[in-house]
Amino acid sequence: MTARDRTDRHIERWLPVLPELDPDVEGAVTRMSVLTRHLRTVKDRSLAELGLPAHEYDTLHALAGRRGRATPGELADDMAMAPASVTARLDALERRGFVRRIPSTVDRRRVDVELTDAGRAAWHAAIEVIGQEEHRLLGVLTPDERRLLADLLRRVSLHAERSTG
Repeated sequence: MTARDRTDRHIERWLPVLPELDPDVEGAVTRMSVLTRHLRTVKDRSLAELGLPAHEYDTLHALAGRRGRATPGELADDMAMAPASVTARLDALERRGFVRRIPSTVDRRRVDVELTDAGRAAWHAAIEVIGQEEHRLLGVLTPDERRLLADLLRRVSLHAERSTG
């Protein structure tokens, strides 16, 4: 018999109330929600221990995703934020020595933002803790099972993306 988790008990509690409830749909959605909350808690805790506010981490993460250099406008687009909000974040990160503004190599009117070694180290320390927990959780699956899970979630995500435009 398969081990039972809280979601199984949740479904058992709700089936008599909602007989039309699909236990597989409810189980998948509830478990995804539980895992998302768990990973968010781990992320928040690790960021707090590192003294890195979430909004600063998110900005460093976006910048690291652009190989450590981007325009403020590119970062604003990546984070779906107003450029003025990104500027305020960059000001704070620059004061901490995590980023520096440098003249653009392609347009002298433009300024690029670059991760410093300290910024890259802060981002890497945070992502390492988060990544370790992701690997710990998914480590209970074989490589083939992880690939299958990723493929199935991709199908669901693509459907959601098409549905919401």
